[in-house]
Amino acid sequence: MSAEDFPEAGAGTAPCPDGEVPTALTRDFLRQGKLQEMVREADPSMHVLTEEELARSRSAIVSRLKPGEDAWVFAYGSLIWNPAFHFEERIQGTAYGYHRDFCLWVYLGRGTREKPGLMLGLRPGGATRGIAYRVAAEAVEEELSIVWRREMVTASYVPRWVRVHTDRGIVPAVTFVIDRHHDRFADGLSQEEVVGYLANGKGAIGTSAEYLFSTVDHLVELGINDRHMNELAAAVRARLSG
Repeated sequence: MSAEDFPEAGAGTAPCPDGEVPTALTRDFLRQGKLQEMVREADPSMHVLTEEELARSRSAIVSRLKPGEDAWVFAYGSLIWNPAFHFEERIQGTAYGYHRDFCLWVYLGRGTREKPGLMLGLRPGGATRGIAYRVAAEAVEEELSIVWRREMVTASYVPRWVRVHTDRGIVPAVTFVIDRHHDRFADGLSQEEVVGYLANGKGAIGTSAEYLFSTVDHLVELGINDRHMNELAAAVRARLSG
């Protein structure tokens, strides 16, 4: 389960359509391992990464950094509008070779087994415009541990270094690419099917449609034009209104 199944910090006081109050994905919530606890309790059949497994995965990425070097994190989905970790600055950039796509099944949070939703992942091909966050060298261990607890709950993503092209030049940044071998990888869906799952996916804390709309709204605010995402948002709004 990805932490993108959960709403942005500050949303915890806004009731969901089903009347339940969503869980706010805050820095403290992640640091305390509450997300892992929630997933284990909700679905014991899911393999939730232990702290040791998270640390090994994180170390494999951090080992690429030079001593005293800052780390960059590339955001393409909910990390854009709710990073929940501390950073020094953020800049826009483009990662070539990957595109954002709704390719991750969601059975908790913004979907259920009966009404599954979809969340974003990066897939090979194309390019993605997003946000690169710079994390200070002295804070890398703590801040990336928060990122890992958020994105690598069940290892549905593969952490990977990508080259992000910015106005300042190319910066290496870690991002999270969909694991195409994971059992929640949603492959081969038509756009019509994607629209249906986004429109119908609903869990205890909200809907997949809300996640889509929030992502598109923030991309627009940043001046990022993602035609595919805009088309999906328009189609889902039409489906919901119809």
